[in-house]
Amino acid sequence: MKATRRAALAAPVLLLGPRAARAAFPDRPVRIIVPFAAGTSSDLQARMIGERMAAALGQPVVVENRAGAGGAVGADAVAKSAPDGHTLLLGSNGPLTNAPVLQARLAYDPARDFAAVAMISRSPVTLTVRADSPWRSLADVLAAARARPEGISIGSSGQGSATHFLIEQMMAAAGIRLTHVPYRGSSVSVPDVVAGNIPVVMAEISTVLPMFRGGQLRILAVSSAGRMPIAPQVPTLIESGLNLTGGSWAGLVAAAGTPTAAVATLSAAARRGLADPAYRARQAELGAEIVAEGEQTPEGFAAWLERERAAIRTTAERAGIRPE
Repeated sequence: MKATRRAALAAPVLLLGPRAARAAFPDRPVRIIVPFAAGTSSDLQARMIGERMAAALGQPVVVENRAGAGGAVGADAVAKSAPDGHTLLLGSNGPLTNAPVLQARLAYDPARDFAAVAMISRSPVTLTVRADSPWRSLADVLAAARARPEGISIGSSGQGSATHFLIEQMMAAAGIRLTHVPYRGSSVSVPDVVAGNIPVVMAEISTVLPMFRGGQLRILAVSSAGRMPIAPQVPTLIESGLNLTGGSWAGLVAAAGTPTAAVATLSAAARRGLADPAYRARQAELGAEIVAEGEQTPEGFAAWLERERAAIRTTAERAGIRPE
């Protein structure tokens, strides 16, 4: 009798057991691994979106910096993490699109080892000269380059950087050749233009803007699709005659195999953050743009990544960039 009664009392527990075992996602803090050092633009992007995602997810979102190998160390850590949605990568040009054409022995496959969650932002770059330069437009630079093939130096943020690839795309589109001078970041290349050591630079607008506003630099064109509110007087590359956009970007990915429901929950939390007016205002101050709604979804971001990888491969082949 006692055994029968115990069984009867346990029956509801057994029936509810499997359902109770499936805890709501997320059931613990979510990590965003930034594959670059603290204080970088990627780090800032992760912290800004992480703060807003935490409110939507009901769990803390912790940012962890794992720098090294151009972002490959942090990316590999996420690729090899448990595919449960609790570990994300703040992905960008370097580890997700540029690395395959720059590094011969990647420990992960950017196309196969990640599940797209949400694209967050784009940061356009600028074609910039010193304020007293005789060049007052993109057309002036192109004319000078045609008159002196490879006789004009142009600085970038580094070999294989977003600025370097845009330089290569610009040269191909315009049919010109410039001499590429790779620096270790825009914080080094931009002051060299001010000093007169190089005549022109392709650099992040966030780095250029203070010296542009201070009258030391002239921005000839910006790589955004439309004019930017922080510098509305500057024309785009498209307006200037080259059908080009580009720059650095940021997005969230999880390990491949992460359940679709978890990806959807994370993506919805990210999109809620992207819609926050205070977040959008801060991005504008930083010279970043919120991406189109279609690219904020897992499907839209995945399709965009596929197109971007193809474009990067084409550019690398044209420029003779080989993995090392």
